[in-house]
Amino acid sequence: MTTNPREVLATLEAEALAAIATAADADGLEAVRIAFLGRSEGRISAVLRGLGSLPPEERPAVGQEANRVKGVVTAALEERTAALERPDGPASGTDLTLPGRRPWRGGLHPVTQAVDEIWHIFRDLGFARARGPEADTEWYNFEALNTPLDHPAADEQDTLYLVDSVLLRSHTSPVQMRTMETYPPPIRIIAPGWVYRRDTYDATHTPAFMQIEGLVIDEGVTFVDFKATLGEFARRYWGPDTQIRFRPSFFPFTEPSAEVDVKRVITRPDGTREDTDWLEIMGAGMVDPNVISNAGLDPERYTGWAFGMGPARIAMLKHGVDDLRTFFENDVRFLEQFVR
Repeated sequence: MTTNPREVLATLEAEALAAIATAADADGLEAVRIAFLGRSEGRISAVLRGLGSLPPEERPAVGQEANRVKGVVTAALEERTAALERPDGPASGTDLTLPGRRPWRGGLHPVTQAVDEIWHIFRDLGFARARGPEADTEWYNFEALNTPLDHPAADEQDTLYLVDSVLLRSHTSPVQMRTMETYPPPIRIIAPGWVYRRDTYDATHTPAFMQIEGLVIDEGVTFVDFKATLGEFARRYWGPDTQIRFRPSFFPFTEPSAEVDVKRVITRPDGTREDTDWLEIMGAGMVDPNVISNAGLDPERYTGWAFGMGPARIAMLKHGVDDLRTFFENDVRFLEQFVR
């Protein structure tokens, strides 16, 4: 067995580095530190303590080499400790042979996709896009639209009032009025936007939701134009075999008024085709003459039609979703199905 201090230090360095490399956890590293660098039991520390017994001419060189070895071992201990503490380190239990996870790809929300698809169809039919304030007055939200303030829709249990006569709009129809006041006919617009109501949050209702308003005002506009345009929209959106029907209804700002339903044709994976039930997609009708007059236009000269639809409901029908709340729970496992 060699007694040359420099050879002893070289052997200790190799043994210490090998022990550090094979240590599996923090306890193992601590045992290595104590065995080689401990004050009382450390083998490298013992060499430093024995410098006084060496001939004076050998002490500087041996001391310098002992400090170098001590520094190398200390650095190796620190590096191995950091490696074991990393989330993907050997002590983490992570299997580095597993395939990597692909980053999640973001995309447009399915309701936003529905808004864009609807807008693109109407843009191709000659419509422009309009917008208006989400906080509006009673005049634009109710009175100008032929809805008196004693109407149930204007009650505080249905409408979210802010201050005085200012409220969060309960539909996008105020954009009709602001557009007719600002631009002369002919007018062909759709107006997507958020609306707010005191609705219970359930499978088919939310207190805040998107709505798309459509408006056409011009000379000689008839119910035939109205039916033809909405029929063309339905066929472009759901397919050429889509059927559309109009059921009589009532809205204060349209006369006559109608509920619009569609019946789609679904092609199954095996190639069979099946008709769906009739599903309501919007309320619509010919613009009431009083509304046209309130906008400062001559109802004897101009006529028009309007509709309001919910793109979230349209998206539900398109994708077969049976609970509206699913769109707003922000579960990426659900939403990533719609990433394009």
